[in-house]
Amino acid sequence: MLRKVVRLYNANGTCGHNNEGSPMWYHIIRGLDLKGLLLSISRQELLRAKSQSCGLSLRECASSGARLGKKVEKIIAVFDFEGLSQRHLWKPGVEFAQEFLTALEANYPEILRNIIVVRASKLFPVAFNLIKPYITEEMRRKVVIPGDDWKQELPKFTSPDQLPVEFGGTMTDTDGNPKCLTKCPLTHPRPDINYGGKVPRSYYLHNQVRVQYKHQVTVGRGSSLQVENEILFPGCVLRWQFASDEVDIGFGVFLKTKMGEWQQAGEMMEVLPSQRYNTHLVPEDGSLTCLQAGVNVLRFDNTYSLMHARKVSYTVEVLLPDKASEEKIQSLEATRQSPLQ
Repeated sequence: MLRKVVRLYNANGTCGHNNEGSPMWYHIIRGLDLKGLLLSISRQELLRAKSQSCGLSLRECASSGARLGKKVEKIIAVFDFEGLSQRHLWKPGVEFAQEFLTALEANYPEILRNIIVVRASKLFPVAFNLIKPYITEEMRRKVVIPGDDWKQELPKFTSPDQLPVEFGGTMTDTDGNPKCLTKCPLTHPRPDINYGGKVPRSYYLHNQVRVQYKHQVTVGRGSSLQVENEILFPGCVLRWQFASDEVDIGFGVFLKTKMGEWQQAGEMMEVLPSQRYNTHLVPEDGSLTCLQAGVNVLRFDNTYSLMHARKVSYTVEVLLPDKASEEKIQSLEATRQSPLQ
């Protein structure tokens, strides 16, 4: 039996079918709180929950096939990327998504008829590049990214009465809700599209997810440590995780103003203000989109302690965007911004 936290906050659901009988499987990214879920249940439990969601979609296929008198074996996945933000790039969460995609391909190969991505933001190419190695070339060819007129595009994949009003169709809950939260008229009464949300801390079983760090360093008393990362072009994402032993540590992000030479913090451009973090209690993680090329510096600050050195474990990565999807989104934006002819 699924835990209550998964039933309430696992942001996806099946609702409606296309003309061939394939169920429509929705994923609501803005409501996906993988960090909260992974702090509330084990990784394996969440994987089982995701697999059960796939199994439910296949049962919808069987039910649809019985109704139509033919075999239905594929589903249409709709990913609503509205609200995609830096929190969705949290490393353990991305690693979970990679693991799930690997399991999906192994256990349910060729289950997807189409993958429709709506409301893709400028951050989408970075997110897609993180999962692209874990999906097959055949699956990548099924990805469709419509532009601002996506509500006019979605009915091409199904009839309007099989599409929630929220997604450009005419389907509503029995109480008129356009999001189809409670029940889909053509399926059994159950929550259909779960829009998720932030998992309350009352569900948390622990306050951190175990991670492995790539580097361990000692920041001497009264000193700081600078970790340089070269950003070759705008749109890359700088992502970090760190923890300290026994005591807190200061941390900030800066952009160098002079290349090829060491600079003090006051000589650089401040990107993320430096502050002290109690990472001996709870590890810190974060990311930011780099708006310009240059050298970004992660600075671990121990200048305030003249008595004690700090031991710090950290991982830092530069995440690159997928160029094909980036160009697609840029072309859609250019179309939107160009004047009418």
